[in-house]
Amino acid sequence: MTFVGCTMAEAEEKEPVSMEESTDESEEDESEEEPKLKYERLTNGVSEILQKDVASCMTVHEKFLALGTHYGKVYLLDVQGNITQKFDVSQVKINQISLDESGEHMGICSEDGKVQVCGLYSGEEFHETFDCPIKIVAVHPQFVKSPCKQFVTGGKKLLLYDKNWMNRWKPSVLHEGEGNIRNVKWRGHLIAWANNMGVKILDMISKQRITNVPRDNISLRPDMYPCSLCWKDNLTLIIGWGNSVKICSVKERHASEMRDLPSRYVEIVFQFETEFYISGLAPLCDQLVILSYVKEISEKTETECCARPRLDIIQPLPESCEEISSDALTVRGFQENECRDYHLEYSEGESLFYIISPRDVVVAKERDQDDHIDWLLEKKKYEEALMAAEISQKTIKKHKILDIGLAYINHLMEKRDYDLAARKCQKILGKNTDLWEFEVYKFKEIGQLKAISPYLPRRDPILKPLIYEMVLHEFLESDYEGFATLIKEWPGDLYNNAIIVQTVVDHLKKDPQNRTLLRTLAELYTYDQRYGKALEIYLTLRHKDVFQLIHKHNLFSSIRDKIVLLMDFDSEKAVDMLLDNEAKISIDKVVEELENRPELQHVYLHKLFKRDHHKGQRYHEKQISLYAEYDRPNLLPFLRDSTHCPLEKALEICQQRNFVEETVYLLSRMGNSRSALKMIMEELHDVDKAIEFAKEQDDGELWEDLILYSIDKPPFITGLLNNIGTHVYPILLIHRIKEGMEIPNLRDSLVKILQDYNLQILLREGCKKILVADSLSLLKKMHRTQMKGVLVDEENICESCLSPILPSDASKSFSVVVFHCRHMFHKDCLPVPNTAFPVQFCNICSAKHRGPGSAILEMKK
Repeated sequence: MTFVGCTMAEAEEKEPVSMEESTDESEEDESEEEPKLKYERLTNGVSEILQKDVASCMTVHEKFLALGTHYGKVYLLDVQGNITQKFDVSQVKINQISLDESGEHMGICSEDGKVQVCGLYSGEEFHETFDCPIKIVAVHPQFVKSPCKQFVTGGKKLLLYDKNWMNRWKPSVLHEGEGNIRNVKWRGHLIAWANNMGVKILDMISKQRITNVPRDNISLRPDMYPCSLCWKDNLTLIIGWGNSVKICSVKERHASEMRDLPSRYVEIVFQFETEFYISGLAPLCDQLVILSYVKEISEKTETECCARPRLDIIQPLPESCEEISSDALTVRGFQENECRDYHLEYSEGESLFYIISPRDVVVAKERDQDDHIDWLLEKKKYEEALMAAEISQKTIKKHKILDIGLAYINHLMEKRDYDLAARKCQKILGKNTDLWEFEVYKFKEIGQLKAISPYLPRRDPILKPLIYEMVLHEFLESDYEGFATLIKEWPGDLYNNAIIVQTVVDHLKKDPQNRTLLRTLAELYTYDQRYGKALEIYLTLRHKDVFQLIHKHNLFSSIRDKIVLLMDFDSEKAVDMLLDNEAKISIDKVVEELENRPELQHVYLHKLFKRDHHKGQRYHEKQISLYAEYDRPNLLPFLRDSTHCPLEKALEICQQRNFVEETVYLLSRMGNSRSALKMIMEELHDVDKAIEFAKEQDDGELWEDLILYSIDKPPFITGLLNNIGTHVYPILLIHRIKEGMEIPNLRDSLVKILQDYNLQILLREGCKKILVADSLSLLKKMHRTQMKGVLVDEENICESCLSPILPSDASKSFSVVVFHCRHMFHKDCLPVPNTAFPVQFCNICSAKHRGPGSAILEMKK
């Protein structure tokens, strides 16, 4: 088969293409709507036949084709157009060929009145010659079955031939008197035929005609514009005549409506008109395929001429239709053809449509996914083509996803959309290293290595080191920041690190202070495990990654002489790092390195003291001066928390700097509370603080000193009256106040003293009540315990003689003494009691000075 597009060129006949055709072709090529069908010219044996003869009719079976010619020949063809069998039927035109559903029986009629029905695989054959041309023949669809040996012919009459029990063919007239029979289609038990007046349907079961669909346009000659019939299914007939289409549905009549009417009736469910004359039609799912005959006005001669036939896909609507697609077909000799010269046959199982013309046979078929991708590629819709190929990769045969993808990349590069082209490389090239390297060189040739750099594979696969080095050199020549980004993102094993390091060093000779290059060089040194050099650069740049580098690669031995630099860069992070790694860099080493930087030394020792009060004890004396110089707010907390600080040294420093609070604390800690109190009163003049200090020391002499100091100072007296009520008897203070001294808020102070006194009385009474209640509760509990019975069995022994407390002979009388402490004695084993003072206490517990019930507690323990 030769491929025929929507506008098929007649190159095989070497006929010149007219200007009009070229214009039509260009317009259709520019159309963005994808065609629904594709076309192939039936060649091979068909080409040989039509070079010498002219096609007049053809019928289609799913296994083969049957072609009739004007010279009375019938050819059986395979689906590729090759001749498999030939029949010489007549000397004139073959009008119709009919096949049953099995494809085993064929009916033929010709213009000279001959009718022939034969078995293709059996010797069965029927011949008949009429005195008029026979236009139509149709064999029963189930002809292969013996009860269905029937066929109909159509000339001036519609005759039914039925084979009787004597193997003779008996004709009967089904219809006559309305002109020649133009078309017959037999489906199941229904026969539809068309004559000059319209279309009829006959029910073969009831032998009743159930409808008559009249012809719409009676002005058209029925021999020039014949009726097209086809059954969509056993109950749906499609009629095309002139430019009118009707879709009829055969339905069962309700029993109450029958009377003398047929049991079936026909309803026209769709009816519409087309722009052109109908030469043939066929169903396609719920749509229609219509072959149209077209006439147009020639621009050159201004006369009406035959145009190329059209094959349209139509969606029927209740009162109109919607055109889904329309293709103009350039068949051979279309300029001389009439409407009656075209026929449309179809193969139901495969959705194949055969367009038959006198000089050409074209096959139309639904486009598959390969055809869809072809169209997308032709329209340069590569993205959609790639998506379609991925979705249908198991069914497509012609295309490969990789080929489409490569074409898409080339298309994007031609459009100068380099970023998108590079991005698509990731998906399309996958793990194919050869293709990756080929595409990278293509980007290099057009100077677009930067565009593809973000998408180069870094793991599985890995390209040759030269590819990555080539990209890095491209960035290094024009974009330092981009170069730094790639070095940071790319693993160091993708390229030869030594080559890149040397290149960066060469660039730094031209620009030694370039921070981007220095930072990148440090990263390259890190990849190359030259951590010392990397650390030097990071410290010079004061880069935040310096601590991460030290931790990651354990570079503590390299920073022993760089502690000051680290502290200057970020003292907090540096101290944390040094303290976390004390085993690698000792405290003594750090303090030694910071000897000339006491402010940094203080930061380090302060954080060390916060973590552990004892680790840096040898430096606590030094820390006193450091706190006094750089961090006085933390001096007093340090003095309080440190147990290794020399107090005399601390006192000396605090007195020299006149640190009163710290001096007071040291004096009190050294036992000189009176001097401390005196300093508070004389230096700070803070009675509340003095009172608080006296409370902490809880020393009567301090309170006496405080009263003596305050007795001539009314504000101090007020403070004492407000605060000492719970520590010193207030009368002692009040008696010492001189008469006539004016004391601020004296009344409020006295009221507060009385309130404090009342509060103390209430508290004491509350405590007394609680104590009495607890004592009573415990007494009751003890009484309940002592009132309980005590179990005495054979396991108990006498605490004196250590023999079982119960006698072995139960008939003998015995006496046992059991104390509340659970000790048991034979009465005879106890010492003889004084009659005046009988035995009331356990000898054992009395000797140990224990109270009754203590043995129970021991048992519980």
